[in-house]
Amino acid sequence: MPVGCSRLDIQAQIHDGRVGIVENHLRRVNRGHLGQSLACVSGLGAAAVVWLAPWFRDESAGACRVHRVAHARSGECPIAASLLGAARHACAEYSSVFGRLSSDRSSPVVRKFVSTLGSFIWSIADQLRGPYRPNQYGNVILPFTILRRLDCILEPDRDTVRELASKYDNPNRLKVEVSKATGRPFYNTSNYSFANLLADADGLADNLTDYVDRFSADVDVFEYFDFKKEILALEKAGLLREIVKAFRAVDLHPDNVSNSDMGDAFEYIIRKFNEAANETSGDHYTPRDAIRLLVDLLFAEKDAALTEAGIVRTLYDPTAGTGGMLSLAEEHLLAQNPDARLGLYGQEYNPQSYAICKSDLLAKGHDATNIAFGNTLTDDAFKGRQFDFCMSNPPYGVDWKQYAKAITKERDEAGPYGRFAPGLPATSDGQMLFLLHLAHKIRAPEDGGGRVGIVMNGSPLFNGGAESGPSNIRQWLLKKDLVDAIVALPTNMFFNTGIGTYIWILDNTKRPDRKGLVQLIDGASCWTKMRKSLGSKNRELSEADRARVAQLYADFTDADPDYSKVLTNNDFGYWTITVERPLLNETGNPILDRKGNPKPDSKKRDTENVPFTYGGSTAGEAGMVDVIQAYFDTEVKPHVPDAWIDWTKTKTGYEIPFTRQFYKYVPPRPLAEIDADLEKQVAKILDLLREVEQ
Repeated sequence: MPVGCSRLDIQAQIHDGRVGIVENHLRRVNRGHLGQSLACVSGLGAAAVVWLAPWFRDESAGACRVHRVAHARSGECPIAASLLGAARHACAEYSSVFGRLSSDRSSPVVRKFVSTLGSFIWSIADQLRGPYRPNQYGNVILPFTILRRLDCILEPDRDTVRELASKYDNPNRLKVEVSKATGRPFYNTSNYSFANLLADADGLADNLTDYVDRFSADVDVFEYFDFKKEILALEKAGLLREIVKAFRAVDLHPDNVSNSDMGDAFEYIIRKFNEAANETSGDHYTPRDAIRLLVDLLFAEKDAALTEAGIVRTLYDPTAGTGGMLSLAEEHLLAQNPDARLGLYGQEYNPQSYAICKSDLLAKGHDATNIAFGNTLTDDAFKGRQFDFCMSNPPYGVDWKQYAKAITKERDEAGPYGRFAPGLPATSDGQMLFLLHLAHKIRAPEDGGGRVGIVMNGSPLFNGGAESGPSNIRQWLLKKDLVDAIVALPTNMFFNTGIGTYIWILDNTKRPDRKGLVQLIDGASCWTKMRKSLGSKNRELSEADRARVAQLYADFTDADPDYSKVLTNNDFGYWTITVERPLLNETGNPILDRKGNPKPDSKKRDTENVPFTYGGSTAGEAGMVDVIQAYFDTEVKPHVPDAWIDWTKTKTGYEIPFTRQFYKYVPPRPLAEIDADLEKQVAKILDLLREVEQ
């Protein structure tokens, strides 16, 4: 049993969720106490086995280390022999609970397992202290985690691949043959793996480099970590053997760690890496609960069609990050229809995020060439391609000034049908560039149409005045009838910001009853408090919270009006008019120009925003003259009789005043109630003063 720790102690600590203390005890377990430790583990129950399992996994795939070591030592250790049955039971419990991870993703046990798996992998970085600074740990931990993940996947068929490699020198032919034999599109022809790397202590660095070099060409992920340089640095620091040994002990095969759990663990590691480097994690990934809601809404209108046998659909993310959105979208679709095929496409400009995303898709058997490296805004890797579904969480408030020249050039050369033709936002925030990009990437209506789900902050709803770039973008989207719904998310949902965020859903083949309409959903109150904050994130969307928002969307015009509003596209349009007043001379009379018209006084000049729908108008932009004149005669003229409209300066604008639609007036408290409270406070203060005087 771990030194200084009884079984009841560990049980109590696990019950209290004090996983960190349990981890510390486990690190102190040694061979001399293994038998007693097995007894402790076997009696803790399924939840404990899930948390403790990473420390007791065998180096080879598919078996629990507790079982194998107890069996191996049964002859020399009576305790181990007597505990062999208990160890088998612990393994069975482990497998049973682990098998339920995908179906019970929201349970506290699963969340703790994922956190513990990530923290265990990150704890390997403790061995890097000294030669490496904390902000450099990720350069080692991330590529080694990817390598070990791929190693576990390749292990069962390693001999088969080596035999095929000896027969076929042509890489293309070899890829075809490997795919036939293993069902995987990638392979490794090296004679080395984690199973035998440590056998040659003197040649470890060279052998590991050989292992990395002999992956198939589509596994280029290690180049983006400059991994060979890290191997040499670890060798020079005398740390390479210990790091390889530590990762060898972790079984990351998909049968034991699902793709979703591996993605969560990667994101945990990235978050720790960025915290150490004092950087933002929001640029890399989006909370899984927010993604799941986005996916629910993205597929909401297509659910019936997605259950058809043998359907093939495509999904694209231009800001793929670590691939979380792509993975969860596929998970959602396969849960509805196991026979469906979803082609995943993405582009990512952060080297490490790209490498993780690509390796994740490789692990799931997808075509890794569908994940491209580069800047989507300046170099669209899928130019000319359109997709059934698109989703993205672009960075908020990120300056794109350094790309402005290239983007402006593309807009000017592409003409009216280019992706940036409707307008360009301010160079201080590029979110709406991604919005435009996605609007041009969905499949054309005549080819079946497509839907977009994108998460942005509140700025794209209203930034920019009439006829500015952002206003023109909103105008284009609304006049094309692309905006289907906008959902306000709770604050404090993201790891690096507490600001309000919104999901935009675009659809170019709306149902007849949704055409010409936009649904606004206030989901800001749909959240569950987290037991432990993760950066700025202290709220999450539970399954019930997501179901509530999805139901509001489904109910449409019948939804609770306190949380859902359905408006026409014209409800967001307005004209900005310029109201002039005459310039007066010393006697108070208007100064006239050569044509006898009063000159305007620039100091008294004012502007007014006139809604398209003022006075109940349904004419939209066509009703400009009548609506503006009616507004002026009613709202302006009675107060300033000498004013007039300068029609040459009238501009058309579009904004989506989301908060205004859900504003509820709360009257102030009655004065008598306020006075009574003040008198009570004054009385308390006087009593305190009397006590002091006495």
